[in-house]
Amino acid sequence: MEIIGYAAAVLIGVSLGLIGGGGSILTVPVLVYLFGIDTLLATEYSLFIVGVSSAVGSVSYFKKGLVDFKMVLIFGLPSIISIFLTRMYLLPLIPEELLTVKGLTVTKNIFLLLIFAMLMILASYKMIKGKISEETDGSDFSSNKALLAAGEGTIVGLLTGLVGAGGGFMIIPALINLLKVPVKTAIGTSLVIISLNSLIGFSSSISNVKIEWKLLTSIAAIAIIGIIIGSQISKKIDGKKLKPAFGWFILIMGIYIITREIFL
Repeated sequence: MEIIGYAAAVLIGVSLGLIGGGGSILTVPVLVYLFGIDTLLATEYSLFIVGVSSAVGSVSYFKKGLVDFKMVLIFGLPSIISIFLTRMYLLPLIPEELLTVKGLTVTKNIFLLLIFAMLMILASYKMIKGKISEETDGSDFSSNKALLAAGEGTIVGLLTGLVGAGGGFMIIPALINLLKVPVKTAIGTSLVIISLNSLIGFSSSISNVKIEWKLLTSIAAIAIIGIIIGSQISKKIDGKKLKPAFGWFILIMGIYIITREIFL
C-alpha cells in the first residue's frame, strides 16, 4: 500500500502546482488509509507536507511578482492565529470518545475524519461548480470586504488546525471575489498563505506527537516533485479545465470516508 501512497503523494503535489489548491485535501486520507498512520498524527504530518510543498510551489509565483503580501497579511494573519489556537487548545479538549449511537462509538479519530470528509465534499462542490470570476485589477477593495476576508481566514485556520488541510479551495475564491485579486496572483498568494498556515500549525503542536522524520520527509519530497511537475504542466494545460474532474474524484473520496467510518 505504501507504493500506492507514494504515487498518491505525487498527485497531491501535481494538483497544488496545477490548480493552486485542493491537493492538500488528499493528504490526510492518503496518510491514514495508505500509510496506516493514526488520524491525529496524520493531521500533523499533513501540515508539514502541505506547508513545504506549497512553499516550494509559491517560489515561481513570487519570482513573477504574483504574490500580494498585503493580502497575505489581511487573510493570513487571522488564519495563523486561528490555527495556532486550534492546535494548542481546541484539539486537546476533544475527548477520545465523543458518543455512542446504535452501537457505533464515535472516537476522536472518527470525528476528525468525518469533518474531513464533509470538507472534501464542500471542496468538490466548489471545484465541480467551476465558476470563474472575472479578471480584476484589485481596485474594487473596501474595509468591509477585508473584514469578511479576515473572518474567512479565521474559519480556514480553524479547519486547517482541526484536520490538517490547507484550505486553498476556500482561500482562492475569497481572494478573487472578496479582495478582488487577479486569478494568477490569487493562486500565488494562496500558496504563500497555505505554507505559512501549515508550517506554523505544524510547529505549534510538534511537541505533542512523535514524528517519524524519515517517512515524513520522504512523502514531502515526493509531493514537492509532484508540485514541480504540476507547475510545468500548468504552462501547457489550463488547470481550470481539469478542476471539475478533480472535484468529482474528491467527492468520491469524501463519500468513501463517510461510508468506511460509519458503516464498515
